[in-house]
Amino acid sequence: MVDPVTSSASTATTATSASKTDAKKATLDYDNFLKLLITQMKNQDPTDPMDPSQQVAQLATFSQVEQSIKMNTNLESLISASSLSNASSYIGKTITSADGKTSGIVKSVEVTSEGLTANTTTGATIAIGQGIKISQTAA
Repeated sequence: MVDPVTSSASTATTATSASKTDAKKATLDYDNFLKLLITQMKNQDPTDPMDPSQQVAQLATFSQVEQSIKMNTNLESLISASSLSNASSYIGKTITSADGKTSGIVKSVEVTSEGLTANTTTGATIAIGQGIKISQTAA
């Protein structure tokens, strides 16, 4: 029986790199916000100061963004661990590439920044992603 496989590995890799970029941008934005807030406080009109409740609300909002980024990073780690767990289940099974040109019995699986790659007993390399076929190896 042949089961088409949709891989979360490439999705996880894309999400990881996008999340790291977003985290870097948000960190810069958060630092810039603090610098702006300090500058604003230094230069505010003493006769009409900024409302302290607005300052606290702005800080709370940026704190929530920072926590969301940390949560995304932890979720990415969980997805990566799940990909590794899935990778071990491919060993010993027959894999066919999405284009159907390459096939073989999986000897090992590598996890790279691009996703999972299956190495067959014949030396072929197949990227594990959408459209590949995994089947039980005939005894």
